[in-house]
Amino acid sequence: MARQATIKRTTKETSITLSIDLDGKGSCEISTGIPFFDHMLTLFAVHSGFDLKLEARGDIEVDHHHTVEDVGIVLGQCISKALNDRKGITRYGEMTLPMDEALVGVYMDLSNRPYLCYEVSFSANRTGAFDLELVEEFFRAVSTHGGMTLHIHKLCGKNGHHIVEAIFKGFARALGRAVAITSDPQSIPSSKGVL
Repeated sequence: MARQATIKRTTKETSITLSIDLDGKGSCEISTGIPFFDHMLTLFAVHSGFDLKLEARGDIEVDHHHTVEDVGIVLGQCISKALNDRKGITRYGEMTLPMDEALVGVYMDLSNRPYLCYEVSFSANRTGAFDLELVEEFFRAVSTHGGMTLHIHKLCGKNGHHIVEAIFKGFARALGRAVAITSDPQSIPSSKGVL
């Protein structure tokens, strides 16, 4: 069964269409109107191996918050929809990823129990025009709507761009591991028999 999903979401603040293929090759077409965010989502697609197509239009003349958070909502929903009943998945994923002086740990459980533990600090509020507090908002939306327990920890680092890049790459690699199919594609990886 193809592990693909497409979701369209329109509000008074944003209009988003997102398609994902969890068994893709890392190809992507991404346009959010926020260049730094586009760059991070491209890294996510490449390092997860997922195919990602995203068209997002939002009130970025106000600020980037609504667009970033709403893309997180739709991405989480698409991941959950593509996983369907979550049969056969590895379920857990982790990655400790370096990016120059930055080192970040990302750990997840695709348990259908949303929770975000985000222990990341920055020495500045922005990298270029991008507000760094939006990184947490994005991953809270992804974890909530994707049904994942997600821990993100900065182990070291000073450069905001490097830290965020390590987070997105680490998240991609950990998620790629968590959605990988085991030798028994019909099994539910839980003693409860359901996720």
